[in-house]
Amino acid sequence: MTVCASCDWLGNSPSFGDDFITYTIRAGEHEVQNNLNAPFTSSSMRFQALFDSSCIYQNKLPENQNDINKLYGFSDCSSQHQQNSARFGWNWREGALRIYAYIYVNGQRTEKELGTAELNEPTSFKIALQDNNYLFTFRGVETAMPRHCSGGVGIAYKLLPYFGGDEPAPKEIKIKIRNL
Repeated sequence: MTVCASCDWLGNSPSFGDDFITYTIRAGEHEVQNNLNAPFTSSSMRFQALFDSSCIYQNKLPENQNDINKLYGFSDCSSQHQQNSARFGWNWREGALRIYAYIYVNGQRTEKELGTAELNEPTSFKIALQDNNYLFTFRGVETAMPRHCSGGVGIAYKLLPYFGGDEPAPKEIKIKIRNL
């Protein structure tokens, strides 16, 4: 029998009161704590996210309020994520938490606003591969976005929450995610 007296949790630890994982971005940072880019091999990603009042923020420069923060997604086409990837994005703008489809296709970034999410309510998200498209599902509505390759994702990794754009998080941001 092996006993570990000083074991540390590797990666982001579950919050044990539920099956969500809490991702924390510290004030002045862009990336979550313990950012591990775990391998991704599926043809779809389904999850729920829960945003709380920590996601209400004000950037230093007003024009940066339009910058899209990244929620969750994956790299694609056996390339780095700023070459090919699909993920959901979000920002706090005009009194609402806005959700976006956010992609890189052959190095070109494109985003599309999909709607708003309510604070403190689990919201469902899905990204699926379909031929040369990503299908983003938010609030039951499918939105197709172009994809650089077809078939599986190849050698790929998950993309965890990230704050910014240009500015780092102005305060601590917490987002809970549950894989489905």
